[in-house]
Amino acid sequence: MDSAAIFKELDQRRRELGLSYELLSERCGLSRPTVQRILSGRHPSASFASIIAVAESLGLGLRFDSTVDPRELKRNQAETKAKKLVALVQGSSALEGQAVDDAAIASMVEQTVHELLAGSKRRLWSKM
Repeated sequence: MDSAAIFKELDQRRRELGLSYELLSERCGLSRPTVQRILSGRHPSASFASIIAVAESLGLGLRFDSTVDPRELKRNQAETKAKKLVALVQGSSALEGQAVDDAAIASMVEQTVHELLAGSKRRLWSKM
């Protein structure tokens, strides 16, 4: 769900409960203009704490749903990083005049993926 949809849902809940912006701002401890900007979507950089305060004041809780299996996410990260690393090797090989064929590249990517998944999590998730 994108932020605009979240803000719209919060404002819909406010209307369902019959709360004015003033009463809601008192309940959540934020200024009325801040509450209005959040609920209108004109304050997309609102702090997470402010949005949670509004939601909780409306009787709504925060829930995180997994959208990707952790193994799949790690595998995708490893593949992305491996392709970049192999591209660096391929680029330096090309500079030296040593062409690397597609099968060798695929093998290097797969080997690098395996090493990234088996090694340090810091190495997997760090930037190059």
